[in-house]
Amino acid sequence: MTAAAIRRLSLTNMRSYRAASLAVSAGLVALTGPNGAGKTNLIEAISFLAPGRGLRRATLDEIARSEGDGGWAVSAEVEGMLGLATLGTGIEPAPGENAAARRCRIDREPVSSATAFADHLRVIWLTPAMDPLFVGPGSERRRFLDRLVLAVDPEHGSRVNALERSLRSRNRLLENPRPDAHWLDAVEHETAELAVAVAAGRAETVRRLQGALAARRDETFPSADIALDGWIETMVLERPAVEVEDCYRGVLREGRGRDAAAGRTLDGVHLTDLSVIYAPKAVPAKDASTGEQKALLIGLVLAHAALLSEMTGYAPVLLLDEVVAHLDPGRRRALYDALERLDAQVWMTGADPAAFADIAGRADLFDVTPGQVARRDPAR
Repeated sequence: MTAAAIRRLSLTNMRSYRAASLAVSAGLVALTGPNGAGKTNLIEAISFLAPGRGLRRATLDEIARSEGDGGWAVSAEVEGMLGLATLGTGIEPAPGENAAARRCRIDREPVSSATAFADHLRVIWLTPAMDPLFVGPGSERRRFLDRLVLAVDPEHGSRVNALERSLRSRNRLLENPRPDAHWLDAVEHETAELAVAVAAGRAETVRRLQGALAARRDETFPSADIALDGWIETMVLERPAVEVEDCYRGVLREGRGRDAAAGRTLDGVHLTDLSVIYAPKAVPAKDASTGEQKALLIGLVLAHAALLSEMTGYAPVLLLDEVVAHLDPGRRRALYDALERLDAQVWMTGADPAAFADIAGRADLFDVTPGQVARRDPAR
C-alpha cells in the first residue's frame, strides 16, 4: 500500500498566517503550541485540498486573514496517486461588494473545482466538533456520512447540493395555492433521480465500511455496527434504481398537500440518519460513555481510512485535531500503532508536546506560535 503525502504546505493570508511554509518528510506530523496559536488553521488549509468547505465548513471570506486584502491561498506539493503535483486553491481580492469565487489549480493550470484534487489524494479528518456526533441531531450524522461518501466518490457532494436545490425549487412551487402541475412533475422527476443517486452512494459506502469495521480486531478502538435509517437507501440495494425513482416520485406526488402545509418536503434522503451501535456492548452509540464514544469515533475513522486504502491503492491523508490530548497513555500508544499499520500520512495537533513523546524519533515535529510555524529539534 502506498501513502499519498504532502511534502510542502504553504499558506498566504489565511486565518492567522500572513505567510507560512513547512516541508515534511515523515509519515507522522505533530503540530504543537498553545491554544489559539493557529494549529488547527494549518490542518484546515490541508482540508481545502478535498472537495467541500473544509473541516470548519467556513465561508470563503471567513478564511482570509483579517489584516489582509481579502484574498487567501493554500498550496501543497504532493506525492499522490498521479505522482508529483502541486495543488493550489484560494480566492483573489474582489473589488467592491463582489463576492470572490474560489479558484483551484493543479500544476498552476486551472481546474473546475476541488473535486479534481481527488485524483491526487484523499483527505479525511477528525475534530473535537465531531465528539457529540452520536448524541447530536441527525443532520450532523448525515453530514458525517456524506463526508465519508465524498472521500470515496468525489462527485457525491455535487449530487447532494443539486438535490438540496431541487428540493428548494419544489418547496417554492408548493407555496403557490395552485402550483403548475407540469413544473411540479418536472421538478419531482429531477428530485427523485438525484435522491436515488445520493442514496445509492450512501448505501454502497456504508456496506463497504461495515465490512471494514467487521474486519477490525482492535479492542482499544472497538468496532461498530452501522446502518442507514432511510427507506430509499434500503430499497436501492434491493431493486433497480429506476424502480426506486418511480416509487419516490409517487411519494412526492401524494405528499404535495402535506408538504405544502409543512413548508418543506417531509420524506426523502435529506432526512436519512446513520445508526451506530457500539459493538462490544451491543448498545446504541448514544448510550455509550463519553470515552467509549470517542474510541468508537476513532475506530470509524481508522476503518474508513483502511477502506479508502483498499479501494484506491493509496492511504489517505489523515487530519487529527486535538485527538491525542483526550486519550490516556495506553490508548495514545495504541493509536500511534494503528496509524503506523495504516501507513498513512497523519497530521496531528496538540497543546502538550509530551503527548507526542512516543513518536518523537519518527515524526516531523513543529512548534506553532501565533502566525508562525517552525520545525522542532526532536532531541528537545
